[in-house]
Amino acid sequence: MNTTGKNAFINQLFVYVLVGVCLSGSAGLGAVWLRHQISITANHTRRLEVRLAEAERRLAEVTTYVAAEQSPDALERRNREMQLGLVMPREPQVVRVAESPERRLAAKRNADLFADESVATPVRFTLTGGARQRQ
Repeated sequence: MNTTGKNAFINQLFVYVLVGVCLSGSAGLGAVWLRHQISITANHTRRLEVRLAEAERRLAEVTTYVAAEQSPDALERRNREMQLGLVMPREPQVVRVAESPERRLAAKRNADLFADESVATPVRFTLTGGARQRQ
């Protein structure tokens, strides 16, 4: 086989063109795959946002329902319906908490986490034996 001349140049050109087509085809295929993955992720994100909006809407409905059921009028009506005989608390029975209820409940809930920590006790060293004590 003749490696010099016109045929050698054409063979090298053919190999380079073939490698270029393969590389550009791979890059194009990679770009299409990447766009497909972006589309899948966008659809998944959109579905999650819809689920989140639905959960927030249900939470708002439940919060509204609980607030309506905790109103004094609703509680008095339930008391009469169930014939419980409960009465409204007098002012001396009510304890007002000045601090944040969230912080108070968090401290109450996490008190057992910090109760296991051992408290450091002071250690006393005394000189005995061969050491002389000053008076």
